[in-house]
Amino acid sequence: MPKSSRKTLLRAFARLKKYRLRTLAVLLCAAAGVFAQLAAPILAGRAIDSMVVGETGVPAAVLSALFFYGAAAAVGALAGWASQAISVGICTKMARDLRDEAAAKLRTLPLAYLDSHPAGDILSRITVDVETFSDGLLMAFTQFFSGILTILGTLGFMLATNLSIGLTVALVTPLSLFSATFISRRSYRFFRAQSEARGSLTGCVSEFIEGADLVDAFAYEKEAAARFAELDGNFCKASVKATFVASLTNPVTRFVNGVVFAGVTLVGALTPGMSVGTLSWFLSYANQYTKPFNEISGVLAELQNAAACAARVFELLDAEDEPADLADGAVLVPDGSVQFENVSFSYTPEVKLIHDFSLDIPPGTHVAIVGPTGSGKTTLINLLMRFYDVSSGAIKISGQDIRHVTRESLRRAFGMVLQDTWLAPGTIRENIAYGNPNATDEEIRAAAAAAHAESFIRRLPKGYDTVIGDDGGGLSAGQKQLLCIARVMLRLPPMLILDEATSNIDTRTEMRIQNAIAKLTKGRTSFIVAHRLSTIRDADLIIVMRDGTIAELGNHKELLERGGFYAKLYNSQFEQT
Repeated sequence: MPKSSRKTLLRAFARLKKYRLRTLAVLLCAAAGVFAQLAAPILAGRAIDSMVVGETGVPAAVLSALFFYGAAAAVGALAGWASQAISVGICTKMARDLRDEAAAKLRTLPLAYLDSHPAGDILSRITVDVETFSDGLLMAFTQFFSGILTILGTLGFMLATNLSIGLTVALVTPLSLFSATFISRRSYRFFRAQSEARGSLTGCVSEFIEGADLVDAFAYEKEAAARFAELDGNFCKASVKATFVASLTNPVTRFVNGVVFAGVTLVGALTPGMSVGTLSWFLSYANQYTKPFNEISGVLAELQNAAACAARVFELLDAEDEPADLADGAVLVPDGSVQFENVSFSYTPEVKLIHDFSLDIPPGTHVAIVGPTGSGKTTLINLLMRFYDVSSGAIKISGQDIRHVTRESLRRAFGMVLQDTWLAPGTIRENIAYGNPNATDEEIRAAAAAAHAESFIRRLPKGYDTVIGDDGGGLSAGQKQLLCIARVMLRLPPMLILDEATSNIDTRTEMRIQNAIAKLTKGRTSFIVAHRLSTIRDADLIIVMRDGTIAELGNHKELLERGGFYAKLYNSQFEQT
């Protein structure tokens, strides 16, 4: 087994400390089952030797041996059932623990990790890989432990009873172990490739489901099918290679086991004075001895698959967390003032994005951020919310460096409405109250009315109790955005961030929403990222960004009078064609 695979499995099995008593129970049940299996051939051999030719009826010794044989079989069956039941419980709980840890890890990962890893691949790690690992661990419990005990017990008994037969078995055994180890070393990388190919395929399926409307709109069906077929083919090839290499173990060990059985038969037949009954239980032992090798060979292959999947899960768990809050991090009490002091930032060191950005924003300022695509508008918001930390410089709110306050208090100071809406499965009421679960029905309805969402909510089959699916399925893009705006209006945070918050709303409703937003933002510091410049004419301050720096500052009237970059952007949206 490769070193990396052993290291992963040791880490996985270390988790059994939490279930040490149940693990001990599994080992005891396995030992009881093996003892029963070892006793059965001896009892059967005694029954054979007790038969007397010509005697009428069944000798008492035969009946006694058969009785104890049946008792041993019952004990073995009961022990096997108990071992299986306890093992299933352990593995199921370990899988649950891993999923819980992975889910908790997602809440501590930086946005950079989530941006750089496909959602489908992360989903595959938490679901499919954890389940595959659990199945492999279950097989290890139910077959590996009992198999090892059977091999050791049977070999020890044969050596103690008949040295020549025991040595024959012991000399041939290394061939089976060597062949199984040789093949399993090479199967790990194939199972790792299979697991990665599965993650890519899952990611592709997830993307096509989420973007089904875009696939149809751009007539991308053939290309999508071709891409899926390619990834599916890669997964199929990886699966075939992994399965083929793993499947070689069983026939090889079966051949070696056949040699063992033949050796025991030959030596036993040539041993003077060996009775038929004694030879029969030696042959039974040989069969019992070789059977676990076939099972263990399958276990080793399954463990390689489990190790490959566990490695991917541990990679997720080991990913670097978002930098922790300072031990003495203060709770932010915002007054609405924001200062950018010589801020520089880039997602990658090779590509500079924001550099030497400085700005002082007084409390209650209505700030609009405009500029061409890639100029750093959304990045500025990400830095303000501390989804990313600045490379140099500082961002201060109420005079406090945001790196010196807790993230929770920082993010509670803001309400956000993004262009990409997000709604959770549940009722309309639950989605509006997402940021304020203790809100009353009156408060929820007032927020919906302020967002001009109540009219369409009333037309829904169950009104506020209407259940919507994942990401607001069944609602239009504009309706989903109205619910997101109502959510923020219910919370009434000290500061606001609106990133194209009315992009999916018709012009008439947009005018109403603008009035509602104007009331909401009154007296609150707000940041509005906008491409439609008509929506930010009344902003107190417009930041015009270009190539990561401030190209222009001022209000709408001032910037138009200058006739600079903003004026060109604004006029280009209203040119008559």
